[in-house]
Amino acid sequence: MIKFTDQTLSTIYKQLLSELNNISFDDILEFQVINPDFYNGLYSGTKVEIEKQIYIHRNLNSWNDLAQKLFCKMLVPKYIDETHVLIRFKKLNNKTSFHNMKDDTEKYGVESEFFNINKNEEPEVLLTYLKALNSVALNKKKRVLNLGVNGGNEFEIIKNEFSEFKDLELVGIDYCPSAINRAKECFENDENVSFYCHDINDLKSLDLGSFDLIISIGTLQSSNLDFNKTFMDIVQNYLNKEGAMILGFPNCRWIDGEIVYGAKASNYSYSEMSVLFKDAVFCKKYLQQKKFRVTLTGKYYIFLTATSIRK
Repeated sequence: MIKFTDQTLSTIYKQLLSELNNISFDDILEFQVINPDFYNGLYSGTKVEIEKQIYIHRNLNSWNDLAQKLFCKMLVPKYIDETHVLIRFKKLNNKTSFHNMKDDTEKYGVESEFFNINKNEEPEVLLTYLKALNSVALNKKKRVLNLGVNGGNEFEIIKNEFSEFKDLELVGIDYCPSAINRAKECFENDENVSFYCHDINDLKSLDLGSFDLIISIGTLQSSNLDFNKTFMDIVQNYLNKEGAMILGFPNCRWIDGEIVYGAKASNYSYSEMSVLFKDAVFCKKYLQQKKFRVTLTGKYYIFLTATSIRK
């Protein structure tokens, strides 16, 4: 059994990487470390002595971060004794990721791997989105547009968490037929919610009017959209001057049932966030010029929240 005591994190990383290269996706890599809960109030990297053996303490979150960097799922540790636990990593199967699927209208449909993703059950994503909704004073809005609504998860949060839901007119647009049909089924009893299966490149033909809040999570960066042009067109033609925006820029990948931190460009083998930063900063500067207060928050999704400061 692999046992780590006072080895540096760099040494541990190299050894585990070597071990993972020699196992399949169904195998589990186990190694023994000092129990993260044995000490309270210690930062990772603190040296401690137990029975004349020097250990380096690391908290559970550090091991989980390492698992993500190694493209592994961290399984529930096994208790060995009061001072030791068995950390267990399962190698993620990248072939199950929707990112590798053919890019067509049903890549995000109800039969796709993407549709199994429920961002509403990811604490960091959910709570950052809720914070954004509160920041834009949703209770004072009347018309809400969601571009790339898919199955309607963002509307579900509004329905469940805001008593003003029935007073809102919510419009969702997505180009995936099966996703829109599912969204319609989920909100079939809500007359204030409507959905359109339509191309965002041709919003003009829908004659939607203007909105008090526009939401788009992980959609405007799609390869079939001219990001800057599309974004400016939306602000100029569909957002009320006193309105607000919530944009979500993906900073993660979904692999084998896990959310893994870090955006990845197609020509890099590792997380590279230049495009994310470029797009987010472009939107921020553009909205600030239009007299909006803009914040950037979040981890797995970078949420841009913009509220009008026009007097």
